Amino acid sequence: MTTEGIEAVFLETHNWGKTARFLQGLGFEVEFETDHNSGQFRNSDGPYVFVAEVAPTQEPRVQLVLKAESTDQRPGGDVEIVSEFEQTHFGTQEMTVRDPDGRLWSLQAPGKQ
Repeated sequence: MTTEGIEAVFLETHNWGKTARFLQGLGFEVEFETDHNSGQFRNSDGPYVFVAEVAPTQEPRVQLVLKAESTDQRPGGDVEIVSEFEQTHFGTQEMTVRDPDGRLWSLQAPGKQ
């Protein structure tokens, strides 16, 4: 499988408002906001940043999302697959893999037609 670069950064936060203002202060624009303290930001034509608020008891994570052309191929080499491609509620298909240091990465492909 060959990925096509970074599609997005998934960022969890304890304070949606403060994080939104922080990103806007760095030149990111809001593409959309949800009614449950999350939303998507973009700065020029680079990867988007999706921010989601989590409970104060939960450790906020950062996860890179790589763009996959399709779900037809599987990663090769030393890539540990944590979860196979699954349809998401937001219209894409997502696979999770783990790198040699234990970090989780997402692979995002177009949703099923």
